[in-house]
Amino acid sequence: MMRSPHWDASVWGVRAAGTAVSLEARCRLYAARLPDAFFSHRTAAALLGLPLPPGPDDVLDMSVAAPDRAPHAKGLSGHSLVLEENDLVVVDGLRVTRPARTWFDLGKELAVPDLVVAGDRILSRAAPLGTRADLAAMVEDHPGERGVRRLATALALIREGTESPQESRLRTILMQGGLPEPAVNLDIHDERGRFLGRGDLVYVAERLVIEYQGDYHRDKAQWRRDMSRRAALEAAGWRVLELNADDLRDPALLVARVRDLLLR
Repeated sequence: MMRSPHWDASVWGVRAAGTAVSLEARCRLYAARLPDAFFSHRTAAALLGLPLPPGPDDVLDMSVAAPDRAPHAKGLSGHSLVLEENDLVVVDGLRVTRPARTWFDLGKELAVPDLVVAGDRILSRAAPLGTRADLAAMVEDHPGERGVRRLATALALIREGTESPQESRLRTILMQGGLPEPAVNLDIHDERGRFLGRGDLVYVAERLVIEYQGDYHRDKAQWRRDMSRRAALEAAGWRVLELNADDLRDPALLVARVRDLLLR
């Protein structure tokens, strides 16, 4: 019975009904096999909803509290972490490192723009997972540790009130390219006070709105709303630069384009 193809046996010593294909299902199998361990790094980020760059999706990051030895098993990247009292939280029944601690651990492997994107999500407008003070404490409390300099650089670029990972990445490219910092998700009104729209990134003095167009803008109704919004902004004297994922692939060219518009 336990060898039936209707049982998942991907984790040694554990059987579960069905085939564990989702991240959460795989995590539950490993959590049952290693009850003293918890999820960290990329796996914790995924469970917490922090956006990450592409990486290995067949390996889970699982940790134990030091000085216990890191877990070793097929499909795991094991870690032994020195924990503070409040470093663990429970997400849907799974123990994971809290958002700020997860961000700190990612500092050992991610580049600055990716750390900004993750940090922006933690401080996001709609559903914040922590505060700037939480992130700052992780940097201040671990001087000299690997990755802390990258985290400090990222912290200076992280902003509250962001609404999408790609908008965060775009803002980081512009700021690291030496351009002035744009306002984030700014409500724009005309001279009579009529609301024209919310700009993703806005250079107010130069009257330039930079919009990141994700795939959801392909929806016909959204596309029509975007056209009407752009027309209203331009009629009020604003310039609108619309960008997509392809534009972010060449940061130097993107920065040059925006710099040219700011100088006009």
